[in-house]
Amino acid sequence: MTLAHLPPLRDALAAAGLVADKRFGQHFLLDLNITRKIARLAGPLEGVSVIEVGPGPGGLTRALLEVGARVVAIEKDRRFAPILSELAAAAEGRLTVVEGDALKVDQAALVGPDAQVVSNLPYNVGTPLLLGWLTGPFRPRGMTLMFQKEVAQRIVAPPGGEDYGRLAVIAQTLAQAAIVMDLPARAFTPPPKVASAVVKLTARPDPPADPLVRALQRVTAAAFGQRRKMLRSSLKAMGGEALCKAAHIDPNARAEVIDLAGFLRLAEALDG
Repeated sequence: MTLAHLPPLRDALAAAGLVADKRFGQHFLLDLNITRKIARLAGPLEGVSVIEVGPGPGGLTRALLEVGARVVAIEKDRRFAPILSELAAAAEGRLTVVEGDALKVDQAALVGPDAQVVSNLPYNVGTPLLLGWLTGPFRPRGMTLMFQKEVAQRIVAPPGGEDYGRLAVIAQTLAQAAIVMDLPARAFTPPPKVASAVVKLTARPDPPADPLVRALQRVTAAAFGQRRKMLRSSLKAMGGEALCKAAHIDPNARAEVIDLAGFLRLAEALDG
């Protein structure tokens, strides 16, 4: 059977008697017009290795295979193994299914350094997965990821607002990030209680060195962990006012008004 002759996703789910499992944050995206658009938004994928987390019944997986990607799909819910096995057979060697928890799987061992990640992420693990791809051993050169819309807005937020926080600083320091698609809840089966959005992230060609990234994580965790406090107080354990002055930052300022360059200076002062 070829990709073009696979049964519709709804039929495949019905035949297998499968429904979404809330424990895994599952909301299926069954409209192939939408999944194909997401695959196009990821850019040219012909021959590119792509990791997909939480493929479920394989709606986005089909779209990725159609544009020529070589897909490694990591699925924790073994109920989908038969459907994904059928899809793998139709993909003629371009789909590898790995059963496991994406937070624990050694993704760097599955693909090369030029791989991308394209996923409709399970809502309950989206943020830790993103932080892992940005700062961990496997750092994809591009990511096209679906999140709850409120999480997507926090990733791309500029300084000065409530959405701006640790996630924005780390993501934007290490990647160019933009929301490229909005999806209403009704696009999913079952519909979630919130809207969703697709964020495209492209790794920066000259990211900070790893020690500076680690220092940035420490500084942002402290600063935004007590975001209503002045930096002289929230960063007290790291030097407080002295650290701020070394970074040419107003110690009476709050975290939400400090831009990316300011946080990098704080990280440099801490690391140095």
